[in-house]
Amino acid sequence: MTSVSGVDNILSQIRAMRQSTPGVGSAPTPGINTVDPSQGAVKPAGFGDMLKAGIDNVNSVQKAAAANTAAYERGDSEMSLTQVMVSLQKSDVSFKAATEVRNKMIDAYHEIMRMSV
Repeated sequence: MTSVSGVDNILSQIRAMRQSTPGVGSAPTPGINTVDPSQGAVKPAGFGDMLKAGIDNVNSVQKAAAANTAAYERGDSEMSLTQVMVSLQKSDVSFKAATEVRNKMIDAYHEIMRMSV
């Protein structure tokens, strides 16, 4: 994979994620909506479900990076150093984003606890 096609691949993934974000694109995010069996309609999932889906996504990106690294270390001819580095950077960025979300949630919790009732 050349560096230009790698960048194009990452850009297409970013565009796909942007379209799957509720309120931005028309397609719902997989695993975020639930079906209400009593009404047969799709309803948006709660905050906990969205948080779990985000954490699962970070976990899958980290597992993919680890698998790519292991394949490169084994000498797999289909795995290039560029692919390994890109997957490690994706893993790093997704983990940092999850950490920032956690920090913002903790700050919001502390702010709520400081409020007088």
